[in-house]
Amino acid sequence: MSNQRRMKKEQLKISIRFFDDREVRAIWDDEHSKWWFSVLDVVGILNDESDYIKAGNYWRWLKRKLLKANVQFVSGTHRLKLTSADGKKYLTDMLDSNGVIELAKHFPNNKAMKFLDWFLYSDTSIDGQSKKKAYTLFESNLINEFEVGSTKGLQQIHSYLFGGLYDFAGQIREKSISKSGYRFVYAQHLKDTLQQIDTMPQNTLEEIILKYAEMNKAHPFMEGNGRSTRIWLDMMLKKHLKKCVDWSKISKTNYMNAMIISTVDSNVLKPLIETALTNKIKDREMFMKGIDYSYYYEE
Repeated sequence: MSNQRRMKKEQLKISIRFFDDREVRAIWDDEHSKWWFSVLDVVGILNDESDYIKAGNYWRWLKRKLLKANVQFVSGTHRLKLTSADGKKYLTDMLDSNGVIELAKHFPNNKAMKFLDWFLYSDTSIDGQSKKKAYTLFESNLINEFEVGSTKGLQQIHSYLFGGLYDFAGQIREKSISKSGYRFVYAQHLKDTLQQIDTMPQNTLEEIILKYAEMNKAHPFMEGNGRSTRIWLDMMLKKHLKKCVDWSKISKTNYMNAMIISTVDSNVLKPLIETALTNKIKDREMFMKGIDYSYYYEE
């Protein structure tokens, strides 16, 4: 069976990585235990070209040139379906990590070197390992056993994401912390604050957003709050509204600005989240894509 048919037969695991705010889409190959990356995304980055048609034209020209020169990595190209900006899926050329590295080497410029530094960054980092754990939350269905909308449920998420990576995984902090000049709830008041958040209703979008904003202000863990609370938010939305957030519709800048403003006014979050809601609550790709964006927000 061909690689393409085999991956069609199975449900695909999609990943989106980000280089200078540009997407590099990838598909996981279970049989060979490796990722396949979109050639057009890589070519667009290396040529600083946002137009997919122009990037595609350049790649076709370069591919013919490399094939004529008998450059070996080109023959390792596979064609797989990826979702484009118009929401439709199209067959596109994909390369594995070794192929991407070889492709980048044919772009002798500073952009290529910077791209390779980023691409070769190890997934053994804390974020890399935590992200893999986040993927398996959907695969294992363990997430369905966590409490929804409670501090305990958030602790369960955090413990799973960061267990074995931080010695404080799942533990409420006992120290006061701040970020960019903003001081989160003082440690001595945190227990009472979390008890108050637990009693907050979560039946409407307004109530859920307010609860999410209050938990952000509490920031109950030393690290990993944003990644954990975004999953926590989606769990409330799924249970009570049968919706979840398509995080790909919310830019990093807009999200970070809204979260900063939400420390004094949570109303700014509602329209941002509302316009990105989808009913694809059981969609595997939607969850995986959400994890990719969630971790990107923290970079």
